[in-house]
Amino acid sequence: MTAQVDAVVIGRNEGARLIACLASLQGQVGRIIYVDSGSTDGSVQAATQAGAEVVPLDLSQPFTAARARNAGLALCRADFVQFIDGDCRVQPGWVAAALAHLQADPACAVVCGRRRETDAAASVYNRLCDIEWNTPVGAALACGGDALMRRAALADVDGFDPALIAGEEPDLCLRLRAAGWGVWRLDAEMTLHDANIHSFGQWWRRTRRAGYAFAQGAARHGAPPERHWVTETRRALVWGVLLPLGIVLGALVWCPLALLALAYPVQVLRLAWRSGDWSWALFTVLGKFAEGGGALRYYLDRLRKRRGGLIEYK
Repeated sequence: MTAQVDAVVIGRNEGARLIACLASLQGQVGRIIYVDSGSTDGSVQAATQAGAEVVPLDLSQPFTAARARNAGLALCRADFVQFIDGDCRVQPGWVAAALAHLQADPACAVVCGRRRETDAAASVYNRLCDIEWNTPVGAALACGGDALMRRAALADVDGFDPALIAGEEPDLCLRLRAAGWGVWRLDAEMTLHDANIHSFGQWWRRTRRAGYAFAQGAARHGAPPERHWVTETRRALVWGVLLPLGIVLGALVWCPLALLALAYPVQVLRLAWRSGDWSWALFTVLGKFAEGGGALRYYLDRLRKRRGGLIEYK
């Protein structure tokens, strides 16, 4: 059974996390292909010693995770491919369970399960990631970076889009569904993820990147019927850019308009009341400023590109 599955691992300077990732794949897959994006911590040597086939990513081009996944996919020969990030570990039995589902449903292209944080209690940011990973079970619109996929289906849609700086998996799943393939979320433990986010700055950069991906995805697939990430982009721009700008400009004209800023604590209260989770509510609202900045950055980059500028997101 393991010979039917190749694994593609991507990473950069993951250290001990990469070694644990590769060990978790042993006995669950036939081949392990590790795509390295310029590590300087000995990851390449460690992967080689662990028996993985190492592919150094060409860094003369701007890096994207999609490029790394495609580089690994190009070497796969098995019918099914388990994609996983180097900061994750595959749970025992996951590959067999996902493979059984794909074999039972020839129209299904992607199977994912429950990704969990290894130490969700270590920081509020890790806990927010763990909440994010808890997606509904059953037919799904998208998957994350960890998933078992049918190689023929990936070839059908030309794999991941290397131009995307983030959100490459939802984009892939959207194109797969448009081509008639299915995406499924199993009620099964899939991977353990180590976000290792312990500072506000780390969380802010990750959230800003998500805002960029929202805007990029909406620009590509925002038309009906998908309306891909249109709502997310609109919320980010309204709450994170337009409303703050309106409050500042309005207050300069008439001071009482500054009271419109109360919309933010009211939104926190509303979300906390609905979810019962105060920290999630607070960071959801704070996150709109980061997402709005990321979305605005996308549109500025798009304008620069039209004028002939070279764009590389950082």
